[in-house]
Amino acid sequence: MTPFRLVIADDESIIRLDLKELLEGAGFSVVGEASDGLSALALIKELEPDLALLDIKMPEMDGIEVAREVGSALPVVLLTAFSQRALIEEAVSAGVVAYLVKPFKGNEVIQKLNWILESESNTVSNEYGVDDKIETRALVNKAKTLLMARLGIDEPTAFDTIQSTAMRDRMRMRDVALRIVSEPNDE
Repeated sequence: MTPFRLVIADDESIIRLDLKELLEGAGFSVVGEASDGLSALALIKELEPDLALLDIKMPEMDGIEVAREVGSALPVVLLTAFSQRALIEEAVSAGVVAYLVKPFKGNEVIQKLNWILESESNTVSNEYGVDDKIETRALVNKAKTLLMARLGIDEPTAFDTIQSTAMRDRMRMRDVALRIVSEPNDE
């Protein structure tokens, strides 16, 4: 099996080096590295990786702006030392599929990236293709909104709830989201 191909962008070279070592040690192929958002965007367009791992705060163009430019062409995961709700909401609206808060644990990074890439791969390769991927994102966003209202939790917690349920029950996030959306509201 061909290893998943990643682009890493972080303005701190030590973070890039650590991530590259971690990811390549886990069998990923790091095909490009950048220290700013514009360079990251150029690498993404040129190399067409399977996933981009971007720092939220970078020179030239931040990770959210890069995610917005990339659109749904590939999954974007943000690295952040900030867990501010406004930044996270902006990232979600830009199409970011997940974020990792620094400092992060290597096994958590590997597990999350594998899960995202396998989910994306299954979604794209299934009979519904790109339309299913778009519908899945919309359904997951709707389920997050419902969980936030029902449980009084924030968006990242709602996303993590859907994601961890999918992993635990070995289901697609789409199916978990559909189950949440279909549940009767006890209000």
